[in-house]
Amino acid sequence: MRAERSPPASVAGIARKGNLFFIARRGAGGALGGKWEFPGGKVEDGEDARAALIREFNEEFGLAVTVGSFLGSAVFAHRGVERPLYAHEVRFQGEPALREHTAWKWASLAEIETLDFAGSDRLLLPALSASPGIDAAAE
Repeated sequence: MRAERSPPASVAGIARKGNLFFIARRGAGGALGGKWEFPGGKVEDGEDARAALIREFNEEFGLAVTVGSFLGSAVFAHRGVERPLYAHEVRFQGEPALREHTAWKWASLAEIETLDFAGSDRLLLPALSASPGIDAAAE
């Protein structure tokens, strides 16, 4: 008898400068093609959330990140399967290289709400609004 595997978790790296958040637009193709997102991805076998974020930011932007505190989580459906999404604060220095995305920018929560943003990442916005250091009124 085989044990059922739980769906892989996803992680989102939340980098911020004051009330601005680092977001990137995905390349064309796939269900999320062209959408803005908080960078991250799936946690691979043998990884924890921190290791996955370090790997993803290196692969996607050529950046070395420091992973900070846990900021919140959400559950989203992908192909009919519910998956957990965990958000952690990340810090980096330098200019991101666009390896898998077509654009990046620093955006306020108010601007993010107006963008064609990935639905799974949009679920994180309430947690970010309530996050220490985020002054939604100053946006």
